[in-house]
Amino acid sequence: MKQTDQTLLEQLRITEFEIENRQRLFMISERDIKLIVDARKIVEAGLSGIVDTFYEMQTNTPEIALLIGDADTLQRLRNAQQRYISDLFSGVYDIDYVNNRLRIGLVHKRIGVDTKLYLSAVYTLKSLINDYLSRHIDDIQVRADTLSALEKVFMFDITLVFETYIRSLLSEIETSREKSEEYARILEDKVRERTHQLERMARTDPLTGLQSVRYLNEALTRYLRMAENRQEMLSLVYIDINDFKLFNDTEGHQRGDEILRNVGQAILQVSRNEDSAFRYGGDEFCVVLPRCNAEQARDICVSRLLGALVEVDEAIQLSIGIAQAGPGSYPSAGQLLSQADRAMYQHKAEQKGEDPDLPSSSKGASVRLVGGQDKSGD
Repeated sequence: MKQTDQTLLEQLRITEFEIENRQRLFMISERDIKLIVDARKIVEAGLSGIVDTFYEMQTNTPEIALLIGDADTLQRLRNAQQRYISDLFSGVYDIDYVNNRLRIGLVHKRIGVDTKLYLSAVYTLKSLINDYLSRHIDDIQVRADTLSALEKVFMFDITLVFETYIRSLLSEIETSREKSEEYARILEDKVRERTHQLERMARTDPLTGLQSVRYLNEALTRYLRMAENRQEMLSLVYIDINDFKLFNDTEGHQRGDEILRNVGQAILQVSRNEDSAFRYGGDEFCVVLPRCNAEQARDICVSRLLGALVEVDEAIQLSIGIAQAGPGSYPSAGQLLSQADRAMYQHKAEQKGEDPDLPSSSKGASVRLVGGQDKSGD
């Protein structure tokens, strides 16, 4: 019989007898069930507050927030969580209850939720319910016994979810290793694509279209690790708009916003698909260029960037610093940012007639667009 012809319960060989056996293994007694049922009215009185607090905590974790994605999905998850808690305190842990828990595990597995995220969510929910019951059950012994009973049922549920994770994977491997690996690759690609879409939506600076600065350190650290693992070069470009405050003061903030948009769009225009561009500060930008040395970065972020900018706004003046990592040495994200920042400011000083001593891993260019010409401070 094909797997698709079987129910999830049949695939995992879970019967009513098996359910009863699992409850015995976790020592879920009739008294435990009665205590949980007795606590149902207490929990339902505060159900909305528990669920609201739970998702407030969950959405503070970037990994989970990205998986949730949007307000509609969040509301559906809230409703499902309320139903689960009501079922949890119903005291009825029959075949339908078990099937629902197995499907939760299947959904988690299919969308790529890491087991650590699932376990942390269970721990958070259990802690919130325990805290609520502790405040509303006065009898110390009843309170302790109720929390103990609840712990057993949570463990019962967790094993069902993990049964789906583990047994489903084993079944796929036993059926066809090649099919299982292909399926996993397709699934990972879908999750990765969806995650990238959500990341782009959450991380984009609305004015310039570049990524927000709050994700720069995370992204740069990730790129550096990949470069070091592959023994490849990586360059970081630090861009500053000269006299930006003067534009705001003399021509107004609308003109300042226009300049920021022009620079942002020019950076996006000249960046490669694998590059990541960030608005670092009010008038500062950073571009991470994997598999790119300083000279190549200079070509992209000086020659091409200036060419793109001159077509839309000849008044813009830029200072650009470039720092290279690899192949011999890989600094931290903060160190590489400091090198690029220093290169940019040292070249600003160089325009004034100074002769800054740049480290070999840093290279900068102070440039000004005048009548379509590239005036370089090299």
